[in-house]
Amino acid sequence: MPDVPSYRIREAAELLGVSDDTVRRWIDAGRLPASNQTGRLTVDGAQLAEFAVALAAETDRPQPGPIGRGSARNHLVGLVTRVQRDTVMAQVDLQAGPFRIVSLMSREAADELGLQPGSLAVASIKATNVVIEIPSTS
Repeated sequence: MPDVPSYRIREAAELLGVSDDTVRRWIDAGRLPASNQTGRLTVDGAQLAEFAVALAAETDRPQPGPIGRGSARNHLVGLVTRVQRDTVMAQVDLQAGPFRIVSLMSREAADELGLQPGSLAVASIKATNVVIEIPSTS
Protein backbone atom coordinates (compact mmCIF):
# COMPACT_ATOMS: atom_id res chain seq x y z
CA MET A 1 0.00 0.00 0.00
CA PRO A 2 1.24 3.50 -0.69
CA ASP A 3 2.43 5.74 2.12
CA VAL A 4 -0.19 7.93 3.75
CA PRO A 5 0.18 11.40 2.27
CA SER A 6 0.84 14.57 4.16
CA TYR A 7 -1.11 17.74 3.45
CA ARG A 8 0.00 21.36 3.22
CA ILE A 9 -1.80 23.94 5.34
CA ARG A 10 -4.01 25.10 2.44
CA GLU A 11 -5.01 21.52 1.58
CA ALA A 12 -5.76 20.67 5.22
CA ALA A 13 -7.88 23.81 5.53
CA GLU A 14 -9.90 22.92 2.42
CA LEU A 15 -10.50 19.39 3.68
CA LEU A 16 -11.60 20.64 7.10
CA GLY A 17 -13.74 23.44 5.67
CA VAL A 18 -11.87 26.22 7.50
CA SER A 19 -9.39 28.97 6.63
CA ASP A 20 -5.63 28.53 6.39
CA ASP A 21 -5.27 30.84 9.40
CA THR A 22 -7.52 28.60 11.50
CA VAL A 23 -5.35 25.57 10.71
CA ARG A 24 -2.22 27.57 11.59
CA ARG A 25 -3.78 28.61 14.92
CA TRP A 26 -4.62 24.97 15.70
CA ILE A 27 -1.03 23.99 14.91
CA ASP A 28 0.40 26.85 17.01
CA ALA A 29 -1.86 25.85 19.91
CA GLY A 30 -0.69 22.22 19.67
CA ARG A 31 -4.16 21.03 18.79
CA LEU A 32 -3.15 19.74 15.34
CA PRO A 33 0.33 18.18 14.98
CA ALA A 34 2.42 19.33 12.02
CA SER A 35 5.96 18.79 10.78
CA ASN A 36 8.39 20.92 8.83
CA GLN A 37 10.50 18.32 7.01
CA THR A 38 10.30 19.92 3.55
CA GLY A 39 10.65 23.56 4.56
CA ARG A 40 6.86 23.90 4.68
CA LEU A 41 4.44 22.92 7.40
CA THR A 42 2.59 19.71 6.61
CA VAL A 43 0.08 17.58 8.48
CA ASP A 44 0.23 13.79 8.36
CA GLY A 45 -2.84 12.38 6.61
CA ALA A 46 -3.69 9.87 9.34
CA GLN A 47 -3.46 12.57 12.04
CA LEU A 48 -5.56 14.93 9.91
CA ALA A 49 -8.19 12.21 9.53
CA GLU A 50 -8.33 11.69 13.32
CA PHE A 51 -8.58 15.45 13.84
CA ALA A 52 -11.40 15.73 11.26
CA VAL A 53 -13.42 13.09 13.10
CA ALA A 54 -12.86 14.80 16.47
CA LEU A 55 -13.67 18.22 15.02
CA ALA A 56 -16.93 16.99 13.48
CA ALA A 57 -17.94 15.41 16.81
CA GLU A 58 -17.33 18.59 18.83
CA THR A 59 -18.75 21.08 16.38
CA ASP A 60 -22.40 22.04 16.76
CA ARG A 61 -23.27 22.60 13.13
CA PRO A 62 -26.70 23.62 11.92
CA GLN A 63 -28.65 20.88 10.22
CA PRO A 64 -29.55 21.53 6.60
CA GLY A 65 -33.15 22.41 5.84
CA PRO A 66 -35.32 20.70 3.28
CA ILE A 67 -33.76 20.27 -0.13
CA GLY A 68 -35.39 22.44 -2.78
CA ARG A 69 -33.37 21.08 -5.70
CA GLY A 70 -30.82 18.35 -6.02
CA SER A 71 -28.44 16.87 -8.52
CA ALA A 72 -28.27 13.35 -9.80
CA ARG A 73 -24.69 13.01 -8.64
CA ASN A 74 -22.75 14.55 -5.76
CA HIS A 75 -19.01 14.43 -5.12
CA LEU A 76 -17.68 14.94 -1.59
CA VAL A 77 -13.92 15.24 -1.11
CA GLY A 78 -12.65 14.02 2.22
CA LEU A 79 -10.22 11.96 4.23
CA VAL A 80 -10.49 8.25 4.86
CA THR A 81 -10.77 7.84 8.64
CA ARG A 82 -11.20 4.07 8.94
CA VAL A 83 -11.03 0.97 6.75
CA GLN A 84 -12.38 -2.32 8.13
CA ARG A 85 -11.51 -5.28 5.93
CA ASP A 86 -12.63 -8.88 6.15
CA THR A 87 -12.01 -11.66 3.65
CA VAL A 88 -14.51 -10.40 1.06
CA MET A 89 -15.78 -6.91 1.96
CA ALA A 90 -14.44 -3.62 3.29
CA GLN A 91 -16.16 -0.77 5.12
CA VAL A 92 -14.59 2.61 4.36
CA ASP A 93 -15.38 5.67 6.50
CA LEU A 94 -14.76 9.08 4.94
CA GLN A 95 -14.89 12.43 6.75
CA ALA A 96 -15.93 15.16 4.30
CA GLY A 97 -16.09 18.33 6.38
CA PRO A 98 -18.79 17.74 8.98
CA PHE A 99 -20.14 14.74 7.08
CA ARG A 100 -19.24 11.10 7.76
CA ILE A 101 -19.70 8.96 4.67
CA VAL A 102 -19.63 5.15 4.91
CA SER A 103 -19.13 2.95 1.87
CA LEU A 104 -19.21 -0.82 1.59
CA MET A 105 -17.09 -2.25 -1.20
CA SER A 106 -15.17 -5.37 -2.04
CA ARG A 107 -11.92 -5.85 -0.16
CA GLU A 108 -10.22 -6.15 -3.52
CA ALA A 109 -11.44 -2.65 -4.52
CA ALA A 110 -10.27 -1.13 -1.22
CA ASP A 111 -6.87 -2.81 -1.61
CA GLU A 112 -6.51 -1.68 -5.25
CA LEU A 113 -7.30 1.92 -4.26
CA GLY A 114 -4.82 1.70 -1.38
CA LEU A 115 -7.41 3.08 1.03
CA GLN A 116 -6.18 3.65 4.57
CA PRO A 117 -6.73 6.29 7.26
CA GLY A 118 -5.41 9.60 5.97
CA SER A 119 -5.90 8.83 2.27
CA LEU A 120 -7.55 11.55 0.22
CA ALA A 121 -10.67 10.24 -1.51
CA VAL A 122 -13.86 11.37 -3.22
CA ALA A 123 -17.28 9.94 -2.39
CA SER A 124 -19.49 9.92 -5.47
CA ILE A 125 -23.06 9.60 -4.33
CA LYS A 126 -25.96 8.65 -6.57
CA ALA A 127 -29.22 7.36 -5.13
CA THR A 128 -28.30 4.90 -2.36
CA ASN A 129 -24.88 3.91 -3.73
CA VAL A 130 -21.65 5.46 -2.51
CA VAL A 131 -18.54 4.94 -4.63
CA ILE A 132 -15.11 5.92 -3.26
CA GLU A 133 -12.67 7.22 -5.88
CA ILE A 134 -9.12 8.54 -5.78
CA PRO A 135 -8.65 12.06 -7.21
CA SER A 136 -6.38 12.40 -10.24
CA THR A 137 -2.86 13.54 -9.41
CA SER A 138 -2.13 15.00 -12.83
